[in-house]
Amino acid sequence: MLQKSTLEFLSQLNDNNNKVWFDDNRKKYEAAKQDFEAFIAEVLLANTTLIPELEGRKAKDCIFRIFKDVRFSKDKAPYKNNFGAAFGKAEKKTMGAGFYIHLQPGNHNFIGGGIWMPEAETLKAIRQEIDYNFKEFQKIVSKPSFKKMFGDLDASEKLKKCPKDYTEDNPAIEYLKLKSFTVGTAISDKDMLSKEVIAKVVAVVKEKKPLIDFLNRAIA
Repeated sequence: MLQKSTLEFLSQLNDNNNKVWFDDNRKKYEAAKQDFEAFIAEVLLANTTLIPELEGRKAKDCIFRIFKDVRFSKDKAPYKNNFGAAFGKAEKKTMGAGFYIHLQPGNHNFIGGGIWMPEAETLKAIRQEIDYNFKEFQKIVSKPSFKKMFGDLDASEKLKKCPKDYTEDNPAIEYLKLKSFTVGTAISDKDMLSKEVIAKVVAVVKEKKPLIDFLNRAIA
């Protein structure tokens, strides 16, 4: 169960995103980081039945650093205003589809999953898998419980024209135009702090897993 103080720290960091404030509040950061790490450890443990590869996985290996790489960014704020963690069959730094938990106060929390902006060869393999097995893919993403929880795949990054080797009359064309293959569901601050949050995460992972398995099969 996450502590309210963890969200409060992230909210304060959002308003004071500078090294002086961070250094003065490092103890708060360490406490919040430890709390989030304990939460992710519980998430991993709760999902080992669904994903046996998670057994023995350490929470710290799933969590992203709070320090930003600002070398190529217009936003020079040195810290992220959120905690994030990724997990799945593959390790965090390995290319593959998986799950993602995003903790950000102000009701910006969500559980995501899939594969974001894959490299050209990976993207080609996923498109081919969808094209060859569209009925199977369609069955996954059109399942009523899937639609209720996620809606549809995120289409914010999408080609305007058909990708190479495909035509507009392809029944899967709207999915083949995607540059990423991800879904997500929002979770309120109140729900993130509730005792039922782990059960909620497990339910989301279970609903999303067929899509994750389909994507990983494509790039295996």
